[in-house]
Amino acid sequence: MSLTAFSLVVLAGLIHACWNIAAKKAAGDARFVFFTCIVLMLVWAPLGWWLGREEVPRWGAIEWGFVVASGVLHVVYFVVLLRGYRKADLTVVYPLARGSGPLLSSLFAIAFLGEHISALGALGIAGVVGGVFLIAGGPGLLRAAHDPKARQRVHKGMAYGLLTGVFIAGYTLVDGYAVKFLLMSPILIDYMGNFVRLLLLAPSVLRDLPTARQLWRVQWRYALLVAVVSPVAYVLVLYAMQQAPLSHVAPAREVSMLFAALIGGHLLGEGDRFARILGALCIAAGVTALALG
Repeated sequence: MSLTAFSLVVLAGLIHACWNIAAKKAAGDARFVFFTCIVLMLVWAPLGWWLGREEVPRWGAIEWGFVVASGVLHVVYFVVLLRGYRKADLTVVYPLARGSGPLLSSLFAIAFLGEHISALGALGIAGVVGGVFLIAGGPGLLRAAHDPKARQRVHKGMAYGLLTGVFIAGYTLVDGYAVKFLLMSPILIDYMGNFVRLLLLAPSVLRDLPTARQLWRVQWRYALLVAVVSPVAYVLVLYAMQQAPLSHVAPAREVSMLFAALIGGHLLGEGDRFARILGALCIAAGVTALALG
């Protein structure tokens, strides 16, 4: 990976971790995602129009199919992620979500596509498993086994984190193929996919407008922050995918877990910070080894 691509990924990781912390503090649901999509549509409209006025009319069924698939996968990803943040700690959900995507992709390739794994790749799987154990509380989790409430919270965080990882792997493959092989604009595939997200999420808002208005008054600042910075983080990754192999970029994105563990543990006061930072490091090293091996 070139220094430029790696720099884009690291910067994207920092931005990604920051907006996830804002989303955690918002404690929102599908309606929060809708608020974010509305603000994103308005804030980025000038750039979307400028880039799309010539390119979008040239899109055919294949390009629009990828836009729709991207929008659907992102909606499910956002909804599952935010539900996980409401039910469990960010420092459990976020690293598992970010780390499980590359792991699941590698295991799928080994099991169903006839690919082989090297010793380095097997070591990577061990690193991810060890990281999961540490993030879940490590030895402290075993000592706290007598506390059903704490144990249940960790288990929920693990389940939501892994489920989120499935959809991360899905939209990464879809969007990566679109920008790398169909040569679609990274900015446009994200911006146009946002309209798909709006259509899918609108019923959750229209179903109860008074409650939606109350939530907007509480959450609009967080929605504005996420709408402004989250596209920047993802578009930087898509540009990196145009310059480097997807199998290298996807694992490199896991640097965001370190930022989340450091910043999130400090701002949100979630416990076991050292174990979770160590676990994030293990998962990052593991998925990198999987990419190389």
